Amino acid sequence: MTIGPARRAALARRSAPKVTDASPDDAELVELLEAAERVADHAGLRPWRTIALRGDARARLGAALVAASGFDGDAAAKLAAKPLRAPLLVAIVVRRTWHPKAADWEQDAAAAGVAHVLSLLLDEAGWGVMWRTGPHTRHPAVAEMHELAPNEQLLGWLYVGGRDGERAPRGPAKPPLFSSIG
Repeated sequence: MTIGPARRAALARRSAPKVTDASPDDAELVELLEAAERVADHAGLRPWRTIALRGDARARLGAALVAASGFDGDAAAKLAAKPLRAPLLVAIVVRRTWHPKAADWEQDAAAAGVAHVLSLLLDEAGWGVMWRTGPHTRHPAVAEMHELAPNEQLLGWLYVGGRDGERAPRGPAKPPLFSSIG
C-alpha cells in the first residue's frame, strides 16, 4: 500500500495544547475551509458554519463561559482566561435542517467532519491546533455570545496558533478498533 498525503497528514497530526501568538489570517482560513468542507454531506445540506474568534471576542467568550458556570473568584478568572490560550478560536457550529433522508445525527457528523478535516489541514499547514469543548459549550450564554440561530448548536472550538517549539513524537500506535462481520 502506498502512503499518500492524506494518510501522512493523519499520521502526523498532533494536538497542540500550547501555541504562540501567530495565527492564519482569514484568507488562509477560508482557503483551508474550501478543502475541509468537502466532507461527506448527505443531501448536500452543508449543516455547518464556522466563526473566527480573535481579539476581544475571545474575552467575551471567557465572560460567557463564566456566566454559564456560575463560578466566581479564582475559578471564574481561570475559566475566563481559557479562550485567551490561542490567538484564533474557530467555533464549529452545526446548523440542523429538517430533511427526510438526513437525520440530525448525520448533520452533526458532517459538521464534526469539517472540524476534523480542518484540524488536519491546519496542522499540515504548520499551525498548532487543538479541538476543545467543555461542560458549558452548549449553554445559552455561550450560544448568545456566538449569535447562534435556534437551529444551531456549538460543537466546540479549534484553538489555533503558531507551533510552540518542536512537536513531541507520538507514542506507539494502538491497534485499530476494527471487526469484520462476514
